[in-house]
Parts: sequence; C-alpha cells; structure tokens
Amino acid sequence: MFSHMMVGSNDLARSRKFYDSLFASIGGKPAIQDDKGRLIYIHNGSMFLVGSPIDGEPATHANGGTIGFAVDGPEQADAWHKAGVEAGGTAIEDAPGVRSGNGMNLYLAYLRDPDGNKLCALHRMPKAA
Repeated sequence: MFSHMMVGSNDLARSRKFYDSLFASIGGKPAIQDDKGRLIYIHNGSMFLVGSPIDGEPATHANGGTIGFAVDGPEQADAWHKAGVEAGGTAIEDAPGVRSGNGMNLYLAYLRDPDGNKLCALHRMPKAA
C-alpha cells in the first residue's frame, strides 16, 4: 500500500548521523543523497527519505503521527532504540517491551528523532498457545 515515507529536517547532517545509526542497527545501509540533498534509505523493499521542506519553511513534526519500522525481533528493536538514543534521539513513552491487547502481542520501542518526529520499532510476537 505504501511506496515511501518522508520526514522534514532542519539539519540534514544531524539527521544523517541519527538515521544512518538507526538503520545500521537493523542491517540497513547509510543514506544515499540525491541532487536535491534528500537523504534516501532503502531497506527491505521500502524507502524512507529525509529532506528540507520544499516550500523553504522550517520542518515540523506531526503531532499524533508515528512512523513505524518493522524489525525482526525484540533484540533488534532494543538495538534500534539504543542506536537512536546514542545518535541524538529521545526515548519516549514506556521503555521498549511487549504491549498486549486485542489478541495481539507487540514488542514496541519508541523514539523521537532530533527534529521531533515520532518513530516506533515494531515486532509482532507469536500468539500465546
């Protein structure tokens, strides 16, 4: 359904440090940069981009919005969270862990990137027998 996600940044060098670290923690490659200066991450068939707003106005984050990244397990979610905090992100909400409800068990880890965008690493846990 989705082709890509893009967030704005007011400091692309800071964002590159943050997102290069975040994606490396889950086996991704560093950004490639296009001729417009946008950072492009391609991983597991998906594309995530970071760029300065085209209209020249400051980048802002979406209040109530979350961008979710699928990870392979709790260990990868924890590594993702740790890498993000060490690269300038902010840990938010509850500590990484299992959240249960509606017949689902999800392992979730939440961060805000240096520009305030809310991010989540998500792993769907096996259903209890």
